[in-house]
Amino acid sequence: MFLNHFNYFAPQSAAEVLDLLGRLGSRAKMLAGGTDLLVLMKDKVLAPEYLIDIANIAEFKGIAYEPGKGAVIGAATKIAEIEHSAIIREKYFALHQAAGALGSVQIRNMATIGGNSCNASPAAETPTPLVALGAEVVLASLTGERKLPLEQFILDNRKTALAEGEILTKFILPEPAPRSAGRYSYIGLRDAMEIDAVNMAVNLVLEEDDLTLKDLKLVMGSVAPRPLVSVEVPGLLSGREFSDTLVHEASRAASGEATPISDIRASAEYRQEVVAVLARRLLYEAFAAAKEV
Repeated sequence: MFLNHFNYFAPQSAAEVLDLLGRLGSRAKMLAGGTDLLVLMKDKVLAPEYLIDIANIAEFKGIAYEPGKGAVIGAATKIAEIEHSAIIREKYFALHQAAGALGSVQIRNMATIGGNSCNASPAAETPTPLVALGAEVVLASLTGERKLPLEQFILDNRKTALAEGEILTKFILPEPAPRSAGRYSYIGLRDAMEIDAVNMAVNLVLEEDDLTLKDLKLVMGSVAPRPLVSVEVPGLLSGREFSDTLVHEASRAASGEATPISDIRASAEYRQEVVAVLARRLLYEAFAAAKEV
């Protein structure tokens, strides 16, 4: 399986990247980790005329955190760096969990957080917790920058809001609220490196009584063309005291919102049942963790 003929660029600064994008437009693709892009090129799904290697652009890499403001993660930051970051583990545990569940050690040392969102696979690991945590993306072009909530950036299967000449440069995560906690999990057919049958992230905030749910976000992956943000679950839980009955109601509501397909990894019916299982599990785990904050 051979790649198509292409021209390769290795710019040394963000300004060079934007200049190249401005000139080449949709004929060019960004090469960061290549774990998705090169596979798609080998499968003849994509055949870009130009590859722009951004793996060594310092402005697009790294994790910065400022107390009270939150974190900024460069789009070319490796998944392994996110997995092993002490600040991500402490402040954004759901993202830490998702990073550790992505592929193999080798893949995590090559793949980038930006690529995982720009590839826009319905089963991608990190978009689910990022959306649950309220992440925004920064998109840059020669005409300037704009911000979007990540849930508005991923539009459909393999489709994003990137305009021609734009690149995703960073993710912005807000400071976690007091008495809040996030959790992530997934289910596949085997305990192996495979595409998720379903994944899910929950981020919840408790009132001062440590019983009443002040705010909640539940996001499902691999059950819709894009990360599916639950409307029913926050509507059921917000403002009410946490209970087994409430969790059961919420898990069934989440299952009802899912619109999965049947494929080689799982049937639609199985996925809907798994959604209920994951919702129960993550609500209990996040609730217990938030009480300890």
